[in-house]
Amino acid sequence: MTRLLRTIRLDPSDALVFPRAAEPGEWAVPGGFCFWDEEVERLEGKRRQAFRAGFLGLSSFGWSTLVQVASATPAQREEAVAALAAHLRAAYGAPDEAAARAAAQEEVAFAESLCEHPPGTLVALSRSLEDGAVRERFRTLHERPREHRAFESLPVFAAVAVEGEEEPPLRPDLARMARNAR
Repeated sequence: MTRLLRTIRLDPSDALVFPRAAEPGEWAVPGGFCFWDEEVERLEGKRRQAFRAGFLGLSSFGWSTLVQVASATPAQREEAVAALAAHLRAAYGAPDEAAARAAAQEEVAFAESLCEHPPGTLVALSRSLEDGAVRERFRTLHERPREHRAFESLPVFAAVAVEGEEEPPLRPDLARMARNAR
């Protein structure tokens, strides 16, 4: 048994902010390779949001804001590698099956390295361009044991100060995006 990342959807926002949303329950990888041939500083809208905060689902090849650490069998891991290798050939022009499979193995192994947490741990991604290089940061949210939960003390909204964030925050018009998605 190994652990892999699996997409999770806590609300419908992924369907509004990404070019294509991953379905809940797909195996996932960070997917930064999807932006290698792009001028990241020029990305806009949904594509920019996928760059900034998206994990790549390995069934739909859509994006997910959050993933969850999940147990996987060797057969499930192999299915994830095979799906990604096929996608690398079809969408990115990998020169042959061996090259696609090697790249897929590497990406899935990287996703596995993020799973050194108990199953059920949520993982979020923040991707940015710093000094000409893409930087990925991962954050985890662990479930607290039931006896340590103090729901009455949890804020509904909280302000978080982030030092060094140079880009202005995105303020998408979710209502307009929802109307256009129909």
